[in-house]
Order: sequence, then C-alpha cells, then structure tokens
Amino acid sequence: MAASNEQSLKEVINELLAAYRLDGKLHEVRLINSWESLMGISVAKHTTKIYIAKRTLFVELNSAALRHELSYAKTKLIELLNKEANHDVISEIVFL
Repeated sequence: MAASNEQSLKEVINELLAAYRLDGKLHEVRLINSWESLMGISVAKHTTKIYIAKRTLFVELNSAALRHELSYAKTKLIELLNKEANHDVISEIVFL
C-alpha cells in the first residue's frame, strides 16, 4: 500500500506560515486582538493605540491614572498575554 500524502488544512496553513515566517506576526495580531477580552471593557475604552515592535507591546492610554496602575502589573500582564497567545510573543510592555 502506498504512503498517503494527505495533510489537514491546518497543518498545511501552519507549514505555509512557518515557511514565509509569518507565524510570529500572526501571534502578535492574535495577542493585540485579545487585549479587550483580557483587560476588560473599561481598560480597552481608555486604550487609544496598541502595537508590537521588537517583542515590546506599546499601549497608548488616555488616562494617566490607569497608565500608572497598569505599570505596576507589567510582569503579570506579560505572562497573561503570552499565555493567551500560546507563545512567548512579548517580553516588555511600555505604557504611553
């Protein structure tokens, strides 16, 4: 019996993303999209901009008090966000 050359669509897409080195960017997009569900509506409401550059998550907030409060929880937030992404996506958070 000949060996089967069949793969699931998920396996093919994952191989394609890895071949073109897009899997890291996909993890970043998923992490950014999960910001509101992880942080809650009140934090998301005060978030004006969020992006990742060189494994650093930049979060622009329109509330100085919230920025100060979240800066105390940086380590916990990094762990929470990386856990949500199922990968080590970020190593630092900067609140602007």
